[in-house]
Amino acid sequence: MAKPIKITETVLRDAHQSLIATRMSTEQMLPIIDKMDKVGYHSVECWGGATFDASLRFLKEDPWERLRKLRDGFKNTKLQMLFRGQNILGYNHYSDDVVEYFVQKSIANGIDIIRIFDCFNDLRNLETAVKAANKENGHAQIALSYTLGDAYTLDYWKETAKKIEDMGANSICIKDMAGLLLPYKATELVEALKEGTSLPIQLHTHYTSGVASMTYLKAVEAGVDVIDTAMSPFAMGTSQPATEVMVETFKGTEYDTGLDQNLLAEIADYFRPMQEDALKTGLLNPKVMGVNIKTLLYQVPGGMLSNLVSQLKDFKAEDKYYDVLEEIPNVRKDFGEPPLVTPSSQIVGTQAVLNVINGERYKIATKESKKILSGEFGQTIKPFNKEVQKKCIGDVEPITCRPADLIEPQLAKFEKEIAQYKQQDEDVLSYALFPAVATEFFKYREAQQTKVDANVADNENKAYPV
Repeated sequence: MAKPIKITETVLRDAHQSLIATRMSTEQMLPIIDKMDKVGYHSVECWGGATFDASLRFLKEDPWERLRKLRDGFKNTKLQMLFRGQNILGYNHYSDDVVEYFVQKSIANGIDIIRIFDCFNDLRNLETAVKAANKENGHAQIALSYTLGDAYTLDYWKETAKKIEDMGANSICIKDMAGLLLPYKATELVEALKEGTSLPIQLHTHYTSGVASMTYLKAVEAGVDVIDTAMSPFAMGTSQPATEVMVETFKGTEYDTGLDQNLLAEIADYFRPMQEDALKTGLLNPKVMGVNIKTLLYQVPGGMLSNLVSQLKDFKAEDKYYDVLEEIPNVRKDFGEPPLVTPSSQIVGTQAVLNVINGERYKIATKESKKILSGEFGQTIKPFNKEVQKKCIGDVEPITCRPADLIEPQLAKFEKEIAQYKQQDEDVLSYALFPAVATEFFKYREAQQTKVDANVADNENKAYPV
């Protein structure tokens, strides 16, 4: 029995992360929240991913303050975040006590749904975050990083879905970060997951390869429960399909969302000048708005392609572009065929560049490549290439347990290091993830407060002259 399709709106997180490098500020978001809150979205994705780092580093904003302001504005809508498993929102694995505290504080400050993923789909790296979300009565959604390869059969996805349900997750998301999921493959995948689990299934994809809207149509017909979309000014290209288009597509059918197009049009009108400004300033590159079919040919996410181009420019070796594209699948195979998503995509891409530039495979192995091959990120679906592993890490004994089992509790140490700057409990978490960036931000925050205090004192002196 078909039912109305639900929509998660990504304009406040993944849409601007994908198109304008996560530069939308809190002040730009706040005026439209009241209207967005009236739409009737399943949820609004507004936090996590790269927003945390970008807020501190580029916008000089406290990400926790952003979350509190959004929570105050969204009275009727669930707020959602993206969480990188044991990496939280950073790029290394953290101890369990840091992961637990981050989940606790995220929910306390206003998050309802935490979408938790791991770049290898190693479920051991998700256990702590799921348990912590359950403990805080949050909604734990596990995201499967979708990828292609002979190991990624429908049986693999179905069995993984069953394990996720057994772990205590509340729902599953198919996270198609590279736009690799084709329409008819989406039918097969959703049907397989529905056989493997009774949990709700959500689908997240990117328009990079040009098939995303068709993929959503087939997935919805196959029984998917929720789809991720973005308001049209920040949709398409490397972002998600447009909210208004998908709402219109299902209008008058058994999947009708019931959302009001007039209200959505007003919200789109609000974001349009922002998109136009971003185009004028160069923050929004027209290239990311188009279709890149190479994504399907090489199974490489759009963001990874642009990274490769800039790396080859640095080496003055742009003529090696196609050699690198051909080397990427080889490196991925050597590394156990992981999905290409942050941070594995960057690691595999950089290693492929070095292999081609040096004219010898693994003559130089990056620090991150060594981490993968020594098991620091967890277990891949296939074993590593033994010869490559030996060449890169020598006689180092690879980790076979859950990597976080080897990390001592870190929270007390971070508390001590941050003591002089701490103004709120959450500061220790900002510091834990990005020590240098957070410290810079704390100094900036203090300087701003000193200025405000000086102005207040000055105004009081003028009002009451001695």
